[in-house]
Amino acid sequence: MTSVINKHQSEPLYIRYYAGHQGRYGHEFLEFDIRVQDDGKSAILRYANNSNYKNDNLIRKEATISPTVVEEIRRIITESEIVHEDDKKWPPKNRDGKQELELRLGSFHISFETAKIGSLSDIQNSDDPEGLRVFYYLVNDLKAFVFSLISLHFKIKPI
Repeated sequence: MTSVINKHQSEPLYIRYYAGHQGRYGHEFLEFDIRVQDDGKSAILRYANNSNYKNDNLIRKEATISPTVVEEIRRIITESEIVHEDDKKWPPKNRDGKQELELRLGSFHISFETAKIGSLSDIQNSDDPEGLRVFYYLVNDLKAFVFSLISLHFKIKPI
């Protein structure tokens, strides 16, 4: 996989993840995006978390991330092999909400949408358990990585 990463080193990278629903507390969501800057190396991480539970406020944070971090994100995406997946057989969004993942790596662009995944049994019971499992683990890896970056840059706990 290293050759794929090196091939894309100076090419555009864009990631957007959204998970949310409309509930009794309004529009509650978690969203982040990562966009490589014009220099082709560093990137901007934007994070938003809106939970109206007990009148919580919208949390928005923005940080610049280094080229090394950008390359690690590229590696995570490449090694996940998400590029071989298709969301046609995944559960559609429902009243519990939805998840969206959009990826642009060089000239490659893909977008996924599915229902929120509550547990691994949701994956096993889907029409495409292997593809949904790849999506699930990639999203969890990206969320953990972003939460770590946010907590490093700001003295808050993202969840």
